[in-house]
Amino acid sequence: MRTLIDLNADAGESFGRWRLGDDERLIPLVTSVNVACGWHAGDAATMRRSVRLAADGGTSVGAHPGFPDLTGFGRRALAMSPREAADACLYQFGALRAIADSMGVPVRHVKPHGALYGLTIKDEAVAEAVADAVAEAAPGVRIVLLAGPTADRVAAKGYPVVREAFADLDYDDAGHIIIEPDPVAKDPARCAEQAIAVLRGEVTSVGGTAIAVDADTLCLHGDRPNSVEVARAILDRFEAEGVRTAPLSEVADQRVR
Repeated sequence: MRTLIDLNADAGESFGRWRLGDDERLIPLVTSVNVACGWHAGDAATMRRSVRLAADGGTSVGAHPGFPDLTGFGRRALAMSPREAADACLYQFGALRAIADSMGVPVRHVKPHGALYGLTIKDEAVAEAVADAVAEAAPGVRIVLLAGPTADRVAAKGYPVVREAFADLDYDDAGHIIIEPDPVAKDPARCAEQAIAVLRGEVTSVGGTAIAVDADTLCLHGDRPNSVEVARAILDRFEAEGVRTAPLSEVADQRVR
């Protein structure tokens, strides 16, 4: 079983006066945070607040670009060519990086959100175009992709990929995550058990199929109503199993060695 893992959370997903998630309590619990960049959620003030929470809590910062779909929270499929998807990610990454730069905080990774993340799974050309665009704009910034064939193909081409699995999402029999349009509360103990299963290298799909998983980072969702309780259950289980959490760059570097 792996004993070193990054625990990341999708956060910074409020918008103006509308609040979503409990970032003040969640962000300090994780080692990396994916900050929404204004297209599926978030705004300039929310981005700044999220970066400050991360910096204060010692949490590594990443960009979480999504489809331009505030109404659907970026979880509805849109048609984008590889070039359009790459430009969408660059545009949003640039916005977050400008805010983070003004605060002296580095942006360490880019992780597509929701249906855009799903598009990188379905279309290898999209995943590669996004990775290539990020590598050209910011060498050394890592791209987070679903652990398995998607991440392996892009990493084999030399891009700095971080392989991701999920503690609070189910998997289908093909090994793809099942995205929830509107996440509900989940049993924290069950999520913690799935986190340990990931560290052991295998999760079970909703159909009962064993899915091999080799992940550097484990995600949970800040818009889940009990995300803080889920995070704490995972961390408690990690402590009991002798698992250490570290920012995704440190964990990915261990893979290289």
